[in-house]
Amino acid sequence: MTGTPDEPLMRQTEGSYDGPFKAHLLEQYKLYVESADNASARRVSSNRYLLTINAALTAVYGLQSFAVEHVLLAAPVAVAGILLSVLSYSIVRSFRSLNSAKFEIILELESHLPVRLYGYERDLLRRGRGRWYCPVTHIEQWTPLLFLALHLAALGFIVYAAACGLPSWAG
Repeated sequence: MTGTPDEPLMRQTEGSYDGPFKAHLLEQYKLYVESADNASARRVSSNRYLLTINAALTAVYGLQSFAVEHVLLAAPVAVAGILLSVLSYSIVRSFRSLNSAKFEIILELESHLPVRLYGYERDLLRRGRGRWYCPVTHIEQWTPLLFLALHLAALGFIVYAAACGLPSWAG
């Protein structure tokens, strides 16, 4: 994370808190971990939705090779695909930032609990026990970039075909 919050995460200590501090801390920790899991589930759902739309747009290129007489009709599909890919990439990056912030907060909360499960897992991965581990958001960001390249190539072909006067994809 960049920067520091204006206020510390822990605003009270066990001595200044009026109530069962440790029980409330543990409950807040559980709720926050659940919140992080929910954000991850929303990320997966969003990615699945955008991937489906992008795949459908890609399939239209194949369908048009038989159904459309002029390649310029495919240009709106390519432009829509380009815009969708940029949107998808932005959403992946946004969820990546959100999850990073949530993970930092979880690690901070764990520093006040007897066991630091997420922190320990991170340490194991950093020390090489998870040699093949790559954060999912690092992988996810390549999908919209690959679709972006595909749609840009299709748009390039469309422009080329229009300039050369080709009547169809197969032309």
